[in-house]
Amino acid sequence: MRADGTFSVKSFVPTELVPEPAVPTGVPVGVAKMEKHFEGEVAGRSATLFTAAFDQATGIGTYVAMESFEGSLNGREGAFNFAHSATTSGSDRSAEFFVVVPSSGTGELAGITGTGGMTVEADGTHRIWFDYETG
Repeated sequence: MRADGTFSVKSFVPTELVPEPAVPTGVPVGVAKMEKHFEGEVAGRSATLFTAAFDQATGIGTYVAMESFEGSLNGREGAFNFAHSATTSGSDRSAEFFVVVPSSGTGELAGITGTGGMTVEADGTHRIWFDYETG
């Protein structure tokens, strides 16, 4: 099945967590906590741990995120985890990865497996989709 939706970031809070031991690199690494709200066939909210090596000045970097989602996909209620990452050279996305964490589903989403993706349109609309199956 496929579920499409839009989302907005309700909070993005950088943490003090940094890699230890300190390793100097050309791009700083940081961790933030995020909350997102979803609408459409993907409806609900998520809590995210967002790790990135990113240069604010050039817009170049890579992120890795782990999200805990609760809500519904196509009206089926439950919760699950999904992970995603991408690299940007300033205005693009490449090396994208997106996966539903096996065995993480609850409720009507128990047994969920699959993949998905995200895009940000020119007008700033954030889109997400899941291509999934449930057990």
